[in-house]
Amino acid sequence: MAKETGTKLIASNKKARHDYAILKTYEAGLVLAGTEVKSLRLGRASLVDAFAQEHEGEIMLYGLHIAEYGFGSWTNHAPRRTRKLLLHKTEIIKILNTLGDGTGLTLVPLSMYFKDGWAKVELGIARGLKSYDKRQVMAERDAKKEIAREMGRRLKGRR
Repeated sequence: MAKETGTKLIASNKKARHDYAILKTYEAGLVLAGTEVKSLRLGRASLVDAFAQEHEGEIMLYGLHIAEYGFGSWTNHAPRRTRKLLLHKTEIIKILNTLGDGTGLTLVPLSMYFKDGWAKVELGIARGLKSYDKRQVMAERDAKKEIAREMGRRLKGRR
């Protein structure tokens, strides 16, 4: 069988990008069981309630739902078990120093994907947005759309 290349998106956490301002992102590997990988290849994962935290000097992913593999037997995995993230020690130290400042930052998974056959998670160091921040972001996005629309009209000579 040929080696897999490129990236294939499994799941993304759109709500995290809406609720948080992402300051920095990291790519981490996952420690998975065999049936979890098979289920991920079918795209059966959800990052909705997932979050990452430090546990005994390592970063763990909590609340990630990977559905049970349909053809699995007694070796099937628990859907919401805690999973270890694979990061370099220097990255873990940087993340923990950033989160440990007491500035209200959190570590959220943004997306899951296969990269060259390996399951990866994109983690983001994030700060929660208030409702007025969300309204401001939406207003800026609408203004940019309107500007782009008007520029297109002017370039086409319609106004």
